[in-house]
Amino acid sequence: MLPARTPLASALLFAMVSPIAAHATPDDAGDGGQRKATQLDGVDVHASQVESVSNKFTAPLLDTPKSVSVIPQSVIEQTAAVTLLDALRTVPGITFGAGEGGNPTGDRPFIRGFDSQSDIYVDGIRDAGSQTREVFAIEQIEVIKGPSSAYSGRGSAGGHISLVSKTAKLDDFVAGSIGLGTDNYRRATVDANAVIGDGIAARLNLMKHDADIAGRDEVNNSRWGIAPSIAWGLNGPTQASISHYHMETDDLPDAGGFAYNNPFSSGANLGKNGDGSPIVPNRNAFYGLVDRDFQQTRADITTLNLSHDFGGATLRNIARYGRTRNDYLWTQPDDSKGNPNLYGTVWRRTNARATTTDSLVNQTSLSGTLATGTLQHSYNAGIEYSDEDTQRGSYAIGTVNGLNGTFNPVTGSQSCPTTGAATGYNCTDLANPTPHDPWAAGHHVTRTDPALDIRQKTRTRSAYLFDTVEFNPQWMLNLGARFDDYATRQSNPVTAVTLRNDSTFWNGQAGLVFKPLRNGSIYLSWGTSSTPVGMDGGDGADGISAAVQDLTPQRSRNLELGTKWDLADGRLSLTGAVFATEMSNARVTSDAGTTQNAGRKKVTGAEIGFSGTIAAGWQVFGGYTYLDAVVEDNGFALVDGVYAPSPFNGNAFPNTARHSASLWSTWTPAFAPGLSLGAGANYVDKVYGNVANTKWIPAYTRFDAMVAYEFSKQYGLQLNVQNLTDKTYFTKAYASHYAAIAPGRSATLAFNFKF
Repeated sequence: MLPARTPLASALLFAMVSPIAAHATPDDAGDGGQRKATQLDGVDVHASQVESVSNKFTAPLLDTPKSVSVIPQSVIEQTAAVTLLDALRTVPGITFGAGEGGNPTGDRPFIRGFDSQSDIYVDGIRDAGSQTREVFAIEQIEVIKGPSSAYSGRGSAGGHISLVSKTAKLDDFVAGSIGLGTDNYRRATVDANAVIGDGIAARLNLMKHDADIAGRDEVNNSRWGIAPSIAWGLNGPTQASISHYHMETDDLPDAGGFAYNNPFSSGANLGKNGDGSPIVPNRNAFYGLVDRDFQQTRADITTLNLSHDFGGATLRNIARYGRTRNDYLWTQPDDSKGNPNLYGTVWRRTNARATTTDSLVNQTSLSGTLATGTLQHSYNAGIEYSDEDTQRGSYAIGTVNGLNGTFNPVTGSQSCPTTGAATGYNCTDLANPTPHDPWAAGHHVTRTDPALDIRQKTRTRSAYLFDTVEFNPQWMLNLGARFDDYATRQSNPVTAVTLRNDSTFWNGQAGLVFKPLRNGSIYLSWGTSSTPVGMDGGDGADGISAAVQDLTPQRSRNLELGTKWDLADGRLSLTGAVFATEMSNARVTSDAGTTQNAGRKKVTGAEIGFSGTIAAGWQVFGGYTYLDAVVEDNGFALVDGVYAPSPFNGNAFPNTARHSASLWSTWTPAFAPGLSLGAGANYVDKVYGNVANTKWIPAYTRFDAMVAYEFSKQYGLQLNVQNLTDKTYFTKAYASHYAAIAPGRSATLAFNFKF
């Protein structure tokens, strides 16, 4: 039970008083949830940018009984976000996890405490494979919170993320941006759309990006992308479109960050332990090797979208084929042998991966409205088939004089009492690392034999149905159900072992909505999720193994009470919710030493959100989230040869901030036409890296600023300063060894154009 004055209680109070506040301002009464255009920094924000585009939501967001945050393109542009993780920083309740060798380096958001790396979708279809995603071809980003397998299928214990692509439309325009900045920042984007026939249009998005990382020696990013699309029948009932997305990256990655300050769990060296936070002798220190470390990714995704409007019902079929590749070898500053505290050195532990994922998905749906007596229905029914094939290999490091990238001969173990050539340059100084050591002169990196790669194939067949039943203008019921037939196989040519899991599972969504006024709603909802074994396709944190292959899916359920209000004639949106999410059969070690579905995790929390116009020329976007995430039953652990209840029972979730808040605000003063001023702040509480709660990264507050000036409707300049105070903070806490540091202060100046 939470104390009466917690944010949870405050949010519940907010839910109760909002209708009164709304009723006190009759001019704020909306138009049944349909948003009107508003002005944000000279960019029209229409309903399509603040409403979800998912046809699985059978009511406007105002009347959808679920917490959904929509990041519009205007906020992405104003904050100068260039990656998915940049954009997600504006949504509280999301933290980010790190990767290494077993769990891949790539986008790894945690939503309400649960890993969502495999829960990212593009236009309603799962975006398989580990990636680092860009925003150059993205119209908006939708974050659906709480267990949501009814909407998305397997996983989604904490929610899922849906990216909305830029596609061809009946309009002629050319827009783009050319940017320069500190740390060798160079970026150019073009977004061109043209009507090329009767109901026919084509669109092309291009991007080239190169930059170093502010405050980090040696590290850099380089990528380019192209996303063409063409559509037919945009002015008629039958429409078709085909699109392709291609992006390549070639980075010197900074995944490793800094080692933790507490490697010892027992023995004579306990007195040398620190407090568990990262050791930062110099925030510019880079512990990798410039002539060895790399990360190269590639994504090619083609989508065919067909639809026909019969008048009251629309039949749609979406088919997609995608191939993604994620290859890397990078340095993890490992603390597992206590080198930083014992010797002031760091072991350069290598993490390597070579992964290719092919996916084929087909989704057919029928959506529309109908009446049964006095009841009005808005429905969506569909079937989906998907095949995913992941091939995972690695990179081998050659040996010279018995030395390679994972062994230090000085002690015959993975510790570093010294550095330099005697260790094969596998160890470096903690305070003054040497990233230009001549490592490659004696070591050779080669791709392992693809014939020996681990292969995992996953097939899913699904059917779903959603219906919003309107009893009268004040009451409606939202219902949804999904059935999944799931099968995965993993084969290892080296061991000749095949692992498999076959599961079928149902998930549901139900919510009762009360509308005291046309522009507001109060809802009570329930939803579930299922996380089967191996759902990540062998390319994430939820892999299959001999110990778990026969287990049933982990089940999560969520109960949520919330409210949503559109005020100021639809120009300002306010939301609030309190919720409780429980995973009742988490996979843990039993008292017999086997893995069983016997654990329990629980998250109780509250959130508020706001988006839109407070007053003429003043726009805001942001919110606050409180999460009390507890591992209630972590199973058993082996202690002195006997299995006893886990000592971690009652600990906080890893990768979860108890408090988080974000605010982005822009002001366009009436006395200075064309001028826009923006400022933002992000607060994230302390985050633990492990379930033992012994390794952690501290809380931080980051500030950003923006100044923009439009010379005309066609041209403008925009200056962004990120991390305004040059705050040293960490964004990711890995379970062992290291934490990932954030970039320092940087500034970019962009010339924006639109015709």
